[in-house]
Amino acid sequence: MPWQSPCHAPRMLPKRPRLNTFDYVGEYRYFLTFCTAGRHEAFRSATHVELVLAQILRAAAEAGFEVIAYCFMPDHLHLLIEGTAPDSDMKQFARLAKQYAGFYYKQRTKRSLWQPSYWDHVLRDEEDTWSVARYIVENPLTDGLAKSADEYPYLGSCVVDKKALLFAVSCARPWSRD
Repeated sequence: MPWQSPCHAPRMLPKRPRLNTFDYVGEYRYFLTFCTAGRHEAFRSATHVELVLAQILRAAAEAGFEVIAYCFMPDHLHLLIEGTAPDSDMKQFARLAKQYAGFYYKQRTKRSLWQPSYWDHVLRDEEDTWSVARYIVENPLTDGLAKSADEYPYLGSCVVDKKALLFAVSCARPWSRD
């Protein structure tokens, strides 16, 4: 069975277990998925996407991460991030990103933003960053939200401009999570 987003899994665990043998600190790359509470479609609004992205970037700056690629789907968010320092802490980034974004979203909408926990994948050295970015960028196409990644407004990168991101992922091989 092909991999599917944890947001579309039949049941979410209250907490996703992290790897016991890995501390999530350092200059590593991660693919993260944050799902909205009750799978409500928070990210159909450009205003909500901009609000949440600003808080994601705030958390990234504080925790020492770059956002290589992101894609806001209607009911979840995909992020590809990379630690920029030996003390970059992914668990701190995820906690801050969800906390900041959730706080401002609730102030605006009176509704909770996130499901508990999140899905993560630590990229191994042999995994190509742009292949994972390709998976993220193609997500709206797979779900029929756009005919091309170029026309989908809620994806991008904070490392390269959108045109460079789309070129890089067009050259990457497809990514499969094994």
